[in-house]
Amino acid sequence: MTHYKHLFQPLQLRHRKLDNRIVFGAHTANMSDLGLPGERHRAYYEERAIGGAAMIVVEPMPVHATAVLTRGNFRHCDDEVIPCFRKITDAVHAHGTTILQQLYHVGQHGDSDLSFMPHWSPSGLPSYHDSDGSHTMREAEIFEVIDCFTRAAQRCQAAGFDGVDLFAAYHALLDQFWTPWSNKRDDRWGGSLENRCRLSMSIIDSIRKACGEDFIIGLSISYSELTPYVMTLEQLQEVIALHDNGGNLDYVSCGAGNYIDYDRLMATFVYGEKQGVPLAAALKSVVKYASVTAECHIRTPENADYTIASGDSDLVSIVRGQIADPHWVNKTRAGRDEDIRGCISCNQMCWGRRSRDYWISCLINPSAGREFEWGGDRFTRAETIKKVLVVGGGPAGMEAARVAAERGHQVTLVEALGDLGGQFRLAGLAPRRGQITELIGWYLRQFEQLGVEVRYFAPLDEQDIIEFGADEVVLAIGSLPDEHARQRWLPEAEELPGLHHGKVFACEEVLRGQAELGKSVIVLDEGGNWRGTGTAWFLADRGHEVTIVTPDAMIGKELTRTTSDFQIRSNLAKLGASFMLESIIEHWHGDHADIRSLLDGSSSSIAASAIVTATTNRVANDVELALCNTDIRFHVVGDAAAPRQAPYAFHDGRKIGLAL
Repeated sequence: MTHYKHLFQPLQLRHRKLDNRIVFGAHTANMSDLGLPGERHRAYYEERAIGGAAMIVVEPMPVHATAVLTRGNFRHCDDEVIPCFRKITDAVHAHGTTILQQLYHVGQHGDSDLSFMPHWSPSGLPSYHDSDGSHTMREAEIFEVIDCFTRAAQRCQAAGFDGVDLFAAYHALLDQFWTPWSNKRDDRWGGSLENRCRLSMSIIDSIRKACGEDFIIGLSISYSELTPYVMTLEQLQEVIALHDNGGNLDYVSCGAGNYIDYDRLMATFVYGEKQGVPLAAALKSVVKYASVTAECHIRTPENADYTIASGDSDLVSIVRGQIADPHWVNKTRAGRDEDIRGCISCNQMCWGRRSRDYWISCLINPSAGREFEWGGDRFTRAETIKKVLVVGGGPAGMEAARVAAERGHQVTLVEALGDLGGQFRLAGLAPRRGQITELIGWYLRQFEQLGVEVRYFAPLDEQDIIEFGADEVVLAIGSLPDEHARQRWLPEAEELPGLHHGKVFACEEVLRGQAELGKSVIVLDEGGNWRGTGTAWFLADRGHEVTIVTPDAMIGKELTRTTSDFQIRSNLAKLGASFMLESIIEHWHGDHADIRSLLDGSSSSIAASAIVTATTNRVANDVELALCNTDIRFHVVGDAAAPRQAPYAFHDGRKIGLAL
């Protein structure tokens, strides 16, 4: 059994008794269908209830037309949501889990592209979500918002929710009224602390009267020490102490960041863990009635239990951890910590898909968002047990082997090199990417438990595969760096001009220690993702003089979707790296490169001892082509099908493992 005793103490919230202290907190899953929750949404939350979460807070419901923020937002002010949500609350309650819904209005930080409405705010400040301004709310509109919050809570109660979570985090509307910087009003809704808190306290009082004593009311807030002009820690303590005095507030959930300090809302691996704990600890010292929840980058059972044991919080909200492994709680309860598939804090498919307005998933758990089709990590035994050969030990191969073995197949995984993970393992060598190495260790433990035979230094050709005699063959051979170093934005050149001068290496060669680079290095980054920027960070961190040349208008263009782009640029700049944007390498001379601007066609020259390329890989398909002339049943997955990023390799592996 678990040795995390503090995590598995019960806690009473109004009429509901939580059997542990772990919450699956509110986040935008973006899974609605024309504004209504459906089977994708139901199965997503039910899987975390099956996995042991004590309480689930369903993603935010906009309370008003001006509050709409995403394509997947639920219909506001519409009773049609009630029977749809009832299916979700019934499913979650069947597993003993308490379920709430978050209600929100982001005020000045709205999105007119989706709402087609003006942003409402206390004092008409601009949005930090887009470039629009906002409308100073009249008192009648303030009362309208109070009424909309109340009616939304009544719909939640009718739909079977046990309570609501009021969103005041990230400098949303309620926080905007609290904050002197954004609330310049001189009426009874601004000025003094009591006036600035009048909106949120009126909403809480109205919901309590409308929904009764057996209805949980929570409040989500956040703090950033980088933006003290928004709210200081002491100001937040005063605000929450005031809300706590009446006894109507049941809990307060503490996160990090805001719409100005945006990249810490869902902190990636570039930040330390337990981001929300300092705020939680500060509030624990001032509340008398409300429980306190710590959230944001609490990844491990050790961190979660320590946060409770130290008295810093009463509850912990673990969101990405339970997206990555929906059975995080039950595995922890059973003392199976090493079986938890740990989140790698990449944000690539959770926040990354949400930021592009798709429904969310997970890089390492491709069943996230597909539970209604694939289930979570609960596998049905195959009707016919087969002998399966997986060729290649990268992400696609590892996941295919694991899932096939979970379904009872006899699996052998062969890898040409001496370790698993492929290019994904190399990414784990970049600064702060050790969570990738931890994940590969998790696969090795799973293989041992499942009886997967792993063979290293075992490159196979088509004849070897034929002689193996498998019923099914999965080709997960991966891709190779383009030996010609072609540039997409120099399409007329079949190879990097001047390639024959040598000293041109792929990122993979650098991370494997196979490149003699010299002091000054040009990183040609055509991807705008971690492959190029992470390698540049790796080199700059080791004292190389790094210049990044990219055809993009910014370094880390693809990382904007994960909110990690600013931090990587900042880290690179602090390490002395130089950036040449919207440019290509026109010619390499062996000791310097001619760089052409894509903007005006001008050329410049920079000295360098080597070039490191992060250009598009090519498929390694020789074995596939040879097997096409045989009777072997084979399936091509991951980069072997087409060079792509890691999420699609894990997806392909899971999909074929379920299909065999």
